[in-house]
This record gives sequence, C-alpha cells and structure tokens, in this order.
Amino acid sequence: MAAEGGGKELNEIKSQFRTREGAYKLLSLSEYSRPNRVPLSATQGTNPVRVSMVNVRDQSGSGDRICFNVGRELYLYLYRGPRKAADLSKPIDKRIYKGTQPTCHDFNQFTATPDSVSLVVGFSAGQVQYLDPIKKETSKLFNEERFIDKTKVTCLKWMPESESLFLVAHTSGNLYLYNVDHPCGTAAPHYQPLKQGPGFAVYTCKSKSTRNPLLKWSVGAGALHEFAFAPDGEHVACASQDGCLRVFHFDSMELHGAMKSYFGGLLCVCWSPDGKYVVTGGEDDLVTVWSFSDCRVIARGHGHKSWVSVVAFDPYTSSVNQGDPLEFSGSDEDFQDHTQFGRDRTSSTLSRLSKHNSTDGRAANVTYRFGSVGQDTQFCLWDLTDDILFPHQPLSRARTHTNVVSTAVHGSVSSGSNTGSLALEASTANSVPHSLSRSNSLPHSAVTNANSKAHLMDGGVPFSISKFATLTLHDRRDKTAEKDHKRNHSIGHVTSKSNDKLNLVLKNKLDPAKTLGTTLCPRMDEVPLLEPLVCKKIAHERLTVLIFLEDCIVTACQEGFICTWARPGKVGLLSAQNQANSPSGTVV
Repeated sequence: MAAEGGGKELNEIKSQFRTREGAYKLLSLSEYSRPNRVPLSATQGTNPVRVSMVNVRDQSGSGDRICFNVGRELYLYLYRGPRKAADLSKPIDKRIYKGTQPTCHDFNQFTATPDSVSLVVGFSAGQVQYLDPIKKETSKLFNEERFIDKTKVTCLKWMPESESLFLVAHTSGNLYLYNVDHPCGTAAPHYQPLKQGPGFAVYTCKSKSTRNPLLKWSVGAGALHEFAFAPDGEHVACASQDGCLRVFHFDSMELHGAMKSYFGGLLCVCWSPDGKYVVTGGEDDLVTVWSFSDCRVIARGHGHKSWVSVVAFDPYTSSVNQGDPLEFSGSDEDFQDHTQFGRDRTSSTLSRLSKHNSTDGRAANVTYRFGSVGQDTQFCLWDLTDDILFPHQPLSRARTHTNVVSTAVHGSVSSGSNTGSLALEASTANSVPHSLSRSNSLPHSAVTNANSKAHLMDGGVPFSISKFATLTLHDRRDKTAEKDHKRNHSIGHVTSKSNDKLNLVLKNKLDPAKTLGTTLCPRMDEVPLLEPLVCKKIAHERLTVLIFLEDCIVTACQEGFICTWARPGKVGLLSAQNQANSPSGTVV
C-alpha cells in the first residue's frame, strides 16, 4: 500500500494509522452495515448515517448495543467490538419507514437494562418516535401531525439522568423539551414568552393541561445542527447555522457565553471530559477550541479540506509526560506492532485533567485528545497540550509541544484549502474513566462535579421546568437534592439582566465584518493554529460518525458502513489470518 508523501497516491484509503501509543487498525470483520451490505446510493436519501450506542450492563461481557440508520432503515445489533466478528444476519431489531426517514437517534443511558432500552428517533419530516427495540411493544409518536414543527429533526438527546425528558432540535432553529408520558395535543400549541436573551428566547406552552412540548427554545438564526450537554448536566452547547456557538445554563435559561465561527455555519459540537473546553467544527473547515471559564477561543485546528461534520473528545487518552515524546512520520503502513499501551486504571481522566487547576503547581503536559471527521473523508486526531492551555507558563525543553503555526492566514480557509498532516508530540500515560455512555457526543452523565450546586427541585425536577410547565415528574436520580433556585423567573421580566453586556456585543457584532477580530471571533493570527496529529483518508464517502470507546474507535460514512478501529493491543480474538484474508486498505 502506498504511503503518504513523496509523490505517492494520496487518495488511497488507509487501513491503519499510528500515534504515540501505537497502531490503530481497521478490523474489516467488525464492520456493521445493512445485512445485504449494499451501499447507500444517492437516490436513497441524503440524510446522514448516524450511530448511537448503549451499554446495558450485561454481565456476559456483551453489553453493548449499536443502532444506526441507513436511508429509510433503522437497525439495532449486538455490538461485539474488536474482539469478535460482526454477525449481520441477526439484528435485534430492523425497521423500514415510509414517507419519512430517520435522521438521528439516542439511547437513554440512565435506564438501559439487558431487557429494555429506551430509544428516541427523529425524522426528516419533523416527527419523533419513542420506542423500545428490545421489548418492541413500547412505541409512541410525537409531533405526528407536525403541529409543533414541520422541519427536519437535526439532533435529539435524553436529558441527563432523566427517565422521561428529552430535547429535540430542528432545522427551524427551535429546540423543544418533551416528556414521554405527556400527549402532544390535537392543535398547534400556543406559547407565552418565558425568557429572552442575546440570540435566544424561551417559551412555555399555554394549556389547561400539561402537554408537549413543555418548553420551546428559539436559538439563533437558521438551523440548529447539534447540541451537547456538559458533563455537569447543567449546561448545554448549541451549534447553529448562523455560525454561533451558544452555551446555556439550561435550568436558569441563562446564556453563559458565545463564539462566532470564522466563516459559515457550525455543524457539530462536543465537550471535554471535564467540561472545561468546547470544540466545534463546521463550514470554515476548522475545529475551534473554546474555553468555558474564559468564554474565548483558545485555539483553532486546520487539517480538513472540507466541512467538519463531527468532533469528539477521546476520554481514554489523556496524559502527563515525564520525558521526551516520540515523533512519528512517513509511512503509516509499514511498521511493527507495538506493545499494548499501558493503562492506569486506578486514576481517572478527570483527576489528571483537573491538575492544571491547582494553585500549588501545574501538571506537566496536560493533554486532551480529540478527533474530527469531515465531508472530505478525512479522519483527524488533535492533541491540545498545556503550551496552548497555559500560554504564559514557561515550558522546559522536556515538555510536550503542540505544533503551533503563528502565521497570518486571513481568508485562506476554504473548502479547497489544505494544511497537510504533521506528526505532533504528546505524552505516554493513559487513564480510563468509568461508566461512560456510548453516544456521538459526550456522555450525558459520565462525569458529575461533586462541588456543583444542586439544580433540582423537590422530587428531582429542575426548578425552571417545574414552575412553568407544571410537571409532577420524579425521574432524576438525585432525589435528595432539594435546594431551590432563588432566581427571578417572573414572566414580566423576560430579559436576562445578567447578560446585558453580551447581549450588546452580539447585537452589534453578529455582522461577520464587525465580528472578525473581536473576542467572539479572533483573527487567524490572534490564536494558536493547531495541525493534526493524524490526518488520514479512511472512506470513499463523507464521514458522519466518530465515537471513542475504551478498546476501539467507531467511524461511519454516508455509504452506510460502520467501521471499528482497534486501539493498540486490542485486536483481541480476531486472528491475523482472518485479517489477512480481507483486502487491505479497503472498506468492503
């Protein structure tokens, strides 16, 4: 197989790549698709292929379930990971829809058991289905008559640690809060304003009886492409077509901060495992790192040659380096397997990543690993190291250095631009957080800040929701949290007073010509420009999925093939002989 560089073929699909911890390998026997393995054609639908995963805590060791949509079809399989070959002949559930197509879906990680999983599915015509693909008799349809919203569902997720509440985003730019136990009504809902702020408004449904939607959020201008809950379960980040990232405190309906893309819309968003950083990607071909505490852009990454469709942090790869790192370059095909990357299971990712907050000394080389995939069929890995996080802290020669380009590149970012892939140094100690959910975005409740303020009313219902939606739910896990929010939720005061300054900035500077060079959107030479640690072409069609698991990485492309990349030393029971029988570097 040809390697990158030196005039060799650059368009050849890669079946493996190498980082500091060793070789990641594509396992063709662990590939999931339709049972007949026929690729999705352009005439069968343009909605992106999405993947949702859940662990049902099965004691047999086969607790993972994988759900994916291809065209009008929806499949649920037992996910075997890198240790066993996929069995496409026995789906747990298969559904074919008429008149509409599934566009996104999400498992309820909080309630999943081996005998029952709750799945919500959004559709291209705006409907939302709640079902249990294991029990099969459980199914409800919301927005069936499309009275609530007639536009495509772009993203939906269960509320953190909730049995009944889920949030749905549409291309209309609206965000709706649903309860699976409440009906939707037989006519279009009437709303009254609840709160307004810079670039958003929140409404409650006027009704004599409780009905869906419980709340309606109007966010930005244009489609709301994706939202993601922070690990604390209290904040939500929204990526919109107007190019704005908006981060809200959900219960208080306050805008915490915002960011503007360098160009075009934002298509994807994710949180770091400790909730300190937000990464976005979109139509400017960039990945952008935004600091939650400072509310500012701290770095951009340039490696993609087209729109970035998914960004995700790798919570299993963080590091504190004690020596000089290794550099890798040249061919990624001709190398020997490395010893399994050692893992320190006794300390969590959070404990390592939180060291940079201490006042008595900073951790050496705090490193966050995140990845991105795009419509250019490229997969990129990025390392965010402490020379970016703490630019004013002196660095010793032994420390890790992210490759930073500080040259002005005004106007150079476009769908045809290309930076190339350079090997970045990083460190070599791993730690694995536990109880991480398996979904496209950061886990709903994978990490909970023990010092965060209680944000639930009596019975565990958020104050803002319980007061205005008249809920009687008791569906969150922390039923002892009874601290009431003492916020002013008067209908007569719908403007957020605490965000007056941000409101003024957004109103005056949303014009791209006025935004560029401000804190909302710094110029390209005003923040560090990262180059990818890995940048490889891994598919024939645009990539739509990126999920980091403990023993592998899961990717998917618009043809409908879901691929498993084994981490170093995690090939498992798939024999080298079987792997050799599969064509190298191709996606079947």
